Amino acid sequence: MFGYRVPAPDQAMMISGGRRWRGGAPFRVVVGHGTFVIPFFRKARYLTLAMQEAEVAETCVTRQGISVNVRAVIAFKVGNDDESIVNAGQRFLSDQEQMSTLTGRIFAGHLRSIVGSMTVEEIVTERQKLAVEVLDGSKGEMAKIGLTVDSLQIQSIDDMSSGYIDAMAAPHRAAIQRQAKIAQAQANQASAEAEQESQRKQAEYARQTAVVQAQYKAQVDQAQAESAQVGPLTQAKAQLDVIAAQADLANQQAELRQRQLVAEVIRPAEAEADKVRILAQVALDRMLIDQLPQIVKEAANGLAGANVNVLNGAEGMGELTAGLVAQGLTILDSVKRSLAASPTVRAGADPDSGDGDGDDIRALPGSSGDGEAPR
Repeated sequence: MFGYRVPAPDQAMMISGGRRWRGGAPFRVVVGHGTFVIPFFRKARYLTLAMQEAEVAETCVTRQGISVNVRAVIAFKVGNDDESIVNAGQRFLSDQEQMSTLTGRIFAGHLRSIVGSMTVEEIVTERQKLAVEVLDGSKGEMAKIGLTVDSLQIQSIDDMSSGYIDAMAAPHRAAIQRQAKIAQAQANQASAEAEQESQRKQAEYARQTAVVQAQYKAQVDQAQAESAQVGPLTQAKAQLDVIAAQADLANQQAELRQRQLVAEVIRPAEAEADKVRILAQVALDRMLIDQLPQIVKEAANGLAGANVNVLNGAEGMGELTAGLVAQGLTILDSVKRSLAASPTVRAGADPDSGDGDGDDIRALPGSSGDGEAPR
């Protein structure tokens, strides 16, 4: 529409011409909306409200007399209120680039002033303090020209190759390097331990795998060996069974042969021995019976020369004779028992070979051999 103007969101429109505006301002300020500008009678111009940037690189002398080069960046803009816009418009509307230049100069002066009251150590370690003090010192001057500062950043501090900052940082650098070496050594140790642990686990796994494989192989070998031995073992068992059967048969044959020997040899021999012994006893009985009269006779001859008194006449004589006969029978029984118990009985003697003269009786019990009867 003809004569209707609208400023951009980051612009302030200044309308000049005609009467004075509020507060005695030389122009009217329009922000955020449009308005009619009468051609030929009014003139509209625009002032930027966008954020701007100014850089400062200033050589400053510290309280210790050491020169340092400080670099800083300032973020600023025109204030949002009408007063700030009017102040900035009166100063920068025709040359708005001058706002950055003037801002840099203002901050450079305050930076030199603040740095001069601080030591290098303070500047290096307390950059935020330096920035705050510079901002506080320049706030009043910036407000006069309609500008506000959003931030101030100290980018770098350089001692201009004097080595002061390096010397100041040397202990810290050494400590940091030492800590870095320690950390690296610890990391290396941890890595080595992890590697060793990994190798140990791998070795353990390999050992377990080898053990399992060996066990499997042993089982397979054993199964194969058992399978290979089944035939020979079966054959050997069969041979053992045959040998055992043969042994049993040999034992049975030996027992049978023993029984045959007993029946054929020992029993007939024992029977023959019993026969011989019986015949020898019979012959002995016959011999002793045949010799009994001679024994009694010898006993009587022994009494012939003895001084014997016989009482009761014929009765006493009969008793004496009966005693002699009984004594002879007793001697006969004793001789028989002795001969029967002795293994040296003349079993092989022929019972008919005796001549009846008593030569086969070497010594009779109770006989003295001199013809005397026992007393």
